[in-house]
Amino acid sequence: MCRSIRTLRPPAIPEEATEEEIRAAALQFVRKVSGFRAPAAHNQEVFDRAVDEITEATVGLLDGLEVRGAVRTP
Repeated sequence: MCRSIRTLRPPAIPEEATEEEIRAAALQFVRKVSGFRAPAAHNQEVFDRAVDEITEATVGLLDGLEVRGAVRTP
């Protein structure tokens, strides 16, 4: 789907994803789904809200995933 969105969980990346990386992935997703690189002023609020919600959902997803066989860090 979005080739610029990379996997944000170990072992694809060596450490936990940063808030910045998660937000960037959410932004790319919203851009792809909406078809807008940058929304018009009248769509800015809903665009930003979608990025915030997807960022939050992604944090929950990554926190809840159990990756078996991966090296765990304390």
